[in-house]
Amino acid sequence: MGSAWEFPTSLNIGGVDYEIRTDYRAVLDLLTALNDEELTDADPQIEAYMKSRVILEIMFPQCDDIPAEHIQEALDKVAEFIDMGITEDSKKPKTMDWEQDAPILIPAINKVLNREIRSEKYMHWWTFLGAYMEIGESLFSNIIHIRQKKAKGKKLEKWELDFYKENKSLIDFKQKNQRSEAEKEELRDYFGYKKK
Repeated sequence: MGSAWEFPTSLNIGGVDYEIRTDYRAVLDLLTALNDEELTDADPQIEAYMKSRVILEIMFPQCDDIPAEHIQEALDKVAEFIDMGITEDSKKPKTMDWEQDAPILIPAINKVLNREIRSEKYMHWWTFLGAYMEIGESLFSNIIHIRQKKAKGKKLEKWELDFYKENKSLIDFKQKNQRSEAEKEELRDYFGYKKK
């Protein structure tokens, strides 16, 4: 993927460089889609295929140029790009939702970068992610802190409990509606994957 001092704009897959979309909005679209409970299917193979197509179509302007034998490598390289090459040893419980948290996340990132990110025509994902990692004391960080404690089953202190009661709608994850069987069939059709 190159040096941490440079912004990658392509990924080398099977010895060929493929241009990728690097604006933070594209990556957030991808993360939102992957976490969308509506992009699920009872058949794990169909679900994996649909999510793979979403990743490829969002990240690669020329996704159809990637040979089938290199698809898994492309998916792995996209994951590495999104994580900036930083790997974590263990899976952590979900403590944020890019879509739900956007109204409180954006002001926190604006504060770190000292500018309104939504007015930027382009911002590389790594700039956005770097700002995200530097978020200090804020409404967003307080919400993440409460979610982490709740996910680990830890008891909330009095101020945290009060904060939770006052901000329950911001802290609790919203339930998403499931797609009907007809909608799922349309998605399968769209992705070219018919149920057998």
